[in-house]
Amino acid sequence: MKRTVFSLILSSLVVCPIGAQTGYPINPVPFTAVKVTPGTFWGQRLEASRNVTVPLAFSKCESEGRYKNFEHAAMHLKDPSKVFKVNGVGYSFDDTDPYKTIEGASYILQTYPDKKLRAYVDSVIDIIATAQEPDGYLYTARTQNPADPHHWAGDKRWVKEEDLSHELYNLGHMIEGAVAHWQATGSRKFLDIARRYADVVCKEVGPNPGQACVVPGHQIAEMALCRLYLATGEKKYLDEAKFLLDYRGKTQIKQEYSQSHQPVVDQKEAVGHAVRAAYMYAGMADVAALTGDQGYVNAIDRIWDNIVTKKLYITGGIGATSSGEAFGRNYELPNMSAYCETCAAIGNVYVNYRLFLLHGDAKYFDVLERTLYNGLISGVSLEGNGFFYPNPLESMGQHQRQAWFGCACCPSNICRFIPSLPGYVYAVKDRNVYVNLFLSNRSELNVGKKKVALSQQTNYPWDGDITITIDKNNVGRFALKIRIPGWVKGKVVPSDLYSYTDGKRLGYRVSVNNQQLYPEIHDYITIDRYWKKGDKVQIHFDMEPRTVRANNKVEADRGMVAVERGPLVYCAEHPDNAFDVFSALVNQEPKFQLGKKEIAGTEVVTLTTDAQTLDFNKQGKLVVKDQTLTLIPYYAWCHRGSGKMRVWLPQDLKATTPAQPATLASESKVSSSSKVPALSSINDRLVPRDENDRSMPYTHWWPKKATTEWLAYEFPEAATVQTCTVYWFDDAPWGGCRVPKSWRILYQDAQGQWLPVKDADHYPTVRGAACTVNFAPVKTKALRLEITQPDEFSTGVFEWSVR
Repeated sequence: MKRTVFSLILSSLVVCPIGAQTGYPINPVPFTAVKVTPGTFWGQRLEASRNVTVPLAFSKCESEGRYKNFEHAAMHLKDPSKVFKVNGVGYSFDDTDPYKTIEGASYILQTYPDKKLRAYVDSVIDIIATAQEPDGYLYTARTQNPADPHHWAGDKRWVKEEDLSHELYNLGHMIEGAVAHWQATGSRKFLDIARRYADVVCKEVGPNPGQACVVPGHQIAEMALCRLYLATGEKKYLDEAKFLLDYRGKTQIKQEYSQSHQPVVDQKEAVGHAVRAAYMYAGMADVAALTGDQGYVNAIDRIWDNIVTKKLYITGGIGATSSGEAFGRNYELPNMSAYCETCAAIGNVYVNYRLFLLHGDAKYFDVLERTLYNGLISGVSLEGNGFFYPNPLESMGQHQRQAWFGCACCPSNICRFIPSLPGYVYAVKDRNVYVNLFLSNRSELNVGKKKVALSQQTNYPWDGDITITIDKNNVGRFALKIRIPGWVKGKVVPSDLYSYTDGKRLGYRVSVNNQQLYPEIHDYITIDRYWKKGDKVQIHFDMEPRTVRANNKVEADRGMVAVERGPLVYCAEHPDNAFDVFSALVNQEPKFQLGKKEIAGTEVVTLTTDAQTLDFNKQGKLVVKDQTLTLIPYYAWCHRGSGKMRVWLPQDLKATTPAQPATLASESKVSSSSKVPALSSINDRLVPRDENDRSMPYTHWWPKKATTEWLAYEFPEAATVQTCTVYWFDDAPWGGCRVPKSWRILYQDAQGQWLPVKDADHYPTVRGAACTVNFAPVKTKALRLEITQPDEFSTGVFEWSVR
């Protein structure tokens, strides 16, 4: 009977693990109750996830050795004489890629039953099962070779958990995938594997004598253990989740990076690794809802306020810096170096959704929607087969979508999130039905233990017209609560971090069966009545292009505007503009025209406006030209090759960056000793402000170490040169790049031989500063910058100029 009760509870909690029955005042609606209309904005995304993204992720798990790790661990368990070299190979959290992909596949199986997919998932679970140690421990980074495990694992269980081992992080994703698989198939085989590992954790990790008193170095186990508690009814899992939070800030490692600098109830500011932070805040909300701990709620509310007032990008992204993949200081929101990891955007959705379930305030969905339509779906291509790890708001062409990453957390996280999206559309409290997101769908909800069927028809986010039809009503009277988005009410975000600047006042209308209503204005339009089958609610939101300015404390955005329309943030990208988008100056009172364009086989709404460009001609004089600036939705950028892109556009002269005159280096053909990212960055004429500036593009040879590498310029014609200046990229202490051990300049003679330049005065290696070498003048068609990398690090280059 216990299993039946908890199965019923969990069946409504596929996306968010907790509902009103377990602490949250508002009930989520399971994504399986919401069928998204094919061919629509989100219908296309779900189809791409089902047909492309999840199959791709499984194929990468095969080709990149994820399954091999489990197989090797199983071979060692069967024959301890067989050990495998795992030290330094892959990451200690690679096990989670199959777990996350199984979770996404399980969501798909619940919506689209597929015997072939189910059989494949079962075969993967069989491989995972063979790697589980007799007591239930499952961590292939150690089991493949216990005497010489992965260098992040430590010499015994849990000793490096607060640092790099990720043992509890692996458990968290295993539980999430296992519960999803159980819900989808009714099979307990993955759930039982996860429970056995969780039982080991409950036995070995805790505050009691003989236990390892550690907390996760990377959070997610907290929210997963809450979900396992709901799935099984066993309170020990909830107790373990609360321990992992209660003891944060009280164990050996105390650092902002992993939010262990102080107890969670005392934290007031979002700091450290943004994904870790978001997962922890979501776990705090879950534990608070299950235990009634108000201290947790107060802490999350304070931290959320810090994020939305000082640390949230206009795209809804979080995490300002690549140094620790972390939140920056208050108002530190750089654009080109913005990290905004895709996983962090997913975590931001999790947090805001839970806070809505706690408080019922539409402001959390305003943030969620902004993140969803911009900083989250930008992380996966329209076709579903290309990914971003960071999602910057500006690029010189150094960013490109990739089919996979060595650290593949973002692609596999997208696999599990996109199929769950329909669960965010509706929510229920008593006889109130919340309509929080607008997308065409058919749904069946439980309201007061009776059924209500609704459908939505809309072309949102391209226009603001939505029709909600009552298809069935066994309840009688209930209230529809329809969210009025913040962008309609003139609030970019629920703070003064961003503000509209065009003075427009958007309106909205609502009618029932063509009879206009004039409801009291709040965050929700509430229509409380006896509904009958066929009743229609028509909603119209004015949807116009808007200009936005950031709080003046955001240094990176001063004098600039961003452009939005509805929930979408727009950007200027190179394929649509036959000029340097970085030199564009937006008019003081811009007017916009709507258009359409196809990108990656998908039609999008574009915006065009009059603008000007500022350029220096060959004589060094500033030239102003009238231009037509075309903007596309931010999520659609980088589908047509790498190049320049910008979200924030100068509107004040002080914010402009006129296109620089051509130089010998900028007009040269660039080559390298090996394939490197953003090769064009070395002659883009952008240099760092100081050694800590990460906003400028750069190239690097990571992960190669202790090698001799080179960059070369082939000039348009022979030229006499005598000076070179290099700006070295060095991301100490977190990153893997340092200034070179040594370097030199070589020239190509008439016979094509490379010779060192003569009489070089010195070759400086100062981090982030102008390192200039002067040498005897030489006439040549090509120069080479030769670099000897440090023994344990790589080298990177911001800029190489030649005179």
